[in-house]
Amino acid sequence: MYYHILLTELCNSECRYCYKKSLEEFDNDLDKKFEFDFSSPAKFEVDIKKLKEFLKKDKDSVLIFYGGEPLLEIEKIKEIIDEINVPFRMQTNGKLLDKIPSSYINKIDKILISIDGDEKRTDFNRGDGAYKKVMDNIKFIKNNGYNGEIIARMTISQDFPDIYEQVLNLINSGFTSVHWQIDAGFYKFDFHEDKIKKFFEDYNKSIKKIIDYWINEMKKGRIIKLYPFLGIVESLLKNKSTKLRCGAGHSGYAITTDGKITSCPIMNCIKDFYVGNIETSNPAELKKIYVSGRCEKCSYLDLCGGRCLYWNKAELWPEKGNDLICKSIIFLIEELKKKIPEIKELINKKIINLSDFEYEKYFGPEIIP
Repeated sequence: MYYHILLTELCNSECRYCYKKSLEEFDNDLDKKFEFDFSSPAKFEVDIKKLKEFLKKDKDSVLIFYGGEPLLEIEKIKEIIDEINVPFRMQTNGKLLDKIPSSYINKIDKILISIDGDEKRTDFNRGDGAYKKVMDNIKFIKNNGYNGEIIARMTISQDFPDIYEQVLNLINSGFTSVHWQIDAGFYKFDFHEDKIKKFFEDYNKSIKKIIDYWINEMKKGRIIKLYPFLGIVESLLKNKSTKLRCGAGHSGYAITTDGKITSCPIMNCIKDFYVGNIETSNPAELKKIYVSGRCEKCSYLDLCGGRCLYWNKAELWPEKGNDLICKSIIFLIEELKKKIPEIKELINKKIINLSDFEYEKYFGPEIIP
């Protein structure tokens, strides 16, 4: 099982689509839909020995350091790594990567780093100097022995649909793994029909261009880990159905700053999605929470998995807005389906291997944007 461990609710960034949106005045009616609990402390206060005992009950446990910004709690990360023997992953904005000793960062096998494309785009979303700091820090940890996977974790805002140019910029800057999530459907107040229609028209054009680029690189024997493509194509090649691809509520959970267990890190204050506590729960017996509503009735569910548990349950956008999101996912799936004969031919010719499409599931990339 995968566990996002919420080391802190605090962050050292004020990103436009996260911090700044959360400060906007709006009524999202969620308090009428869910029961909230804001009793958890701002920082992780769980006895590490109790965390260790809980994880011992799960022989396949993986810990993902998460926040807020987890590297604001470097001493806690060190304490956990010293005390607990499990695989570690991390999702971070990357601004403090140079502050954690290499003997610790080198034990975190995969790191998702928030970066949205080129310097101009990243700094616009995340603040002046963010891009340079992150790229300098990546170079720093690599020079100090880091050889794990580094994934560029992009957020695609509604103002900038040109994902093709930004993905290529990251690849040309040295990233071999990229994931992106669209900032759509997570706030009630930001649905503007004409704007989002235009966004998805342009976004889909960019997706088509990235897929063509991805296939052309395959012809050279190179498979770039573009996670939204990788996950879907693996399922198509192996004829496999999927549950929610991020794992939330069935193969992945989050541990809050006071030891509660919830189905997803962004649902950490919603009682409706609590499934246990590290002191009293058995990992094998944690409640499963699955997508419902529109996703249950969708013919693409076996390939999509449901996009996002929070989006599915909160239903913040109107039906016509969610239709646009779902149509973009269907477009992505159908465009990749068209490429399967070509991919199979490349496998048959041994230019690439079926195993090249395998990836570690549930450690961070949600797969479906």
